[in-house]
Amino acid sequence: MTASSNQTGRVRGRRKPRNEIEEANKKSNGEFLTEYIQPSQGWPEWIHPRTGARYTLSLTQAPGLGDDQLESCFRLIAETSGEDYRNSSLGWHPAAKRREMRSPDLRYILVSDSEGRVQGFTSMMPTFENGEAVVYCYEIHIAANLRAWKRHSTGLGSQLISYLGAAAERIPSVCKVMLTCFAGNAHALAFYARLGFEVDDFSPRERILRGGKVFVPDYVILSRKTVGAHRRGSSRIDGLLENAALAET
Repeated sequence: MTASSNQTGRVRGRRKPRNEIEEANKKSNGEFLTEYIQPSQGWPEWIHPRTGARYTLSLTQAPGLGDDQLESCFRLIAETSGEDYRNSSLGWHPAAKRREMRSPDLRYILVSDSEGRVQGFTSMMPTFENGEAVVYCYEIHIAANLRAWKRHSTGLGSQLISYLGAAAERIPSVCKVMLTCFAGNAHALAFYARLGFEVDDFSPRERILRGGKVFVPDYVILSRKTVGAHRRGSSRIDGLLENAALAET
């Protein structure tokens, strides 16, 4: 149907539908923080539960990320996941990873020490995946001494994921938080399972190729639905955990 003109010459057409994802990505960091994440009173400080060291939390979009901050985040990725990339079909491509990290709609939550050095971060993007509005967790990487202390979790990883979950709950039309995880990373799979993530319906499946060879994907797409989203499908994460654990033995 084409738009029609009335006698005054004004063109009447269909109102453009609201795109809540586009609106969310246009928010300033301050607006995004107060409207969607709504952090607790402790923000912008995180205190290490074992050492008492104080760290600063900050939200920034990729274009506002300093070169030194970008390199600190990149080093954390290389240290914590570089080997997984190299051992996977994806491969490890530093230049491509740096370009991805500069995607304009990415938002970073940085964890910085008293000297301003980034010791952990997560990056996220409200976007569409397979026709669904989601908050996609691109990265979450934390320095070893902030992940655990004498085998006890510090809770920082869970706290960072909770910020993404809060944004997903408050951005209209978003139905889930999504992320990609290496299938052989048993520790990460167990971490996400504890937080309620399940294997997403669009995660790649094992399949039989020509000649009878079985293709086993080396990564898995996980998701956690928002409170209001319709729950469908079943979880295969328990099986993935078992396979990953066997691979590590």
